[in-house]
Amino acid sequence: MTTSPLAILLAAGKGSRMKSDLPKVLFPVCGRPMIHFVLDALDQAGFDEKVVVIGHRGDDVRTALATRPEISFVTQSQQLGTGHAVMQCREHLAGRTGPVIVVAGDSPLLQASSLQKLLTYFETNQPALLLGTLMKPDPTGLGRIVRSAEGSFTGIVEHRDATEDQRTIREVNMSTYLFHGPDLMWALDKLGNDNSQGEYYLTDCAALLYQAGRKVEALPVLEPCESLSINDQAELAMVDTKMREMGYEVSNA
Repeated sequence: MTTSPLAILLAAGKGSRMKSDLPKVLFPVCGRPMIHFVLDALDQAGFDEKVVVIGHRGDDVRTALATRPEISFVTQSQQLGTGHAVMQCREHLAGRTGPVIVVAGDSPLLQASSLQKLLTYFETNQPALLLGTLMKPDPTGLGRIVRSAEGSFTGIVEHRDATEDQRTIREVNMSTYLFHGPDLMWALDKLGNDNSQGEYYLTDCAALLYQAGRKVEALPVLEPCESLSINDQAELAMVDTKMREMGYEVSNA
């Protein structure tokens, strides 16, 4: 049994909208491949053990991370969704009873302080799943966090499926998932791909756990900067500028 925290980074995607064959996580911000900033935040938050899920040009990602000995790699040979990516980590999840965080490798503005807040809350309250969320003034296109009248989590609804009332919700899912290890394994075993894309979505684990009566919570502790996504070259340039303004160290390597 292993109780120490584990981090899983999703880094298998190509990022076709970037108009380049380079793996998305290797595009530079502040002169470094963006995935390094995610790893730095995890280091600072106390996630010493990390698994990186690679796929498209995986050897290039391995090479870029060769100086970080704490990393293990697993390969997602077919990109069949975020849930499928985490399924490839079963060997690392077996016997793990502590917290497991799943984050995207293309989120360089992930903040160590936010991760620490999530971890502290998780250790105190012991949910099956804790979602890191934020309040976004314009949540268009993002999954909304639905709560009961009492304020407890009841689900995630994607923008395209949301009612007019649900689209007024400002709390959004930012794909930062902190699981209790055994509950993650349970949910992965139940996860299906009955959707138009035929993919396995990690988001569906929240519904599976909630419907089974297991504790799922959402904590809006993420910073506004963490809502900045990188899907194309224009957003890459915007994030690079933002990080320089925030005082991130710039590498000339």
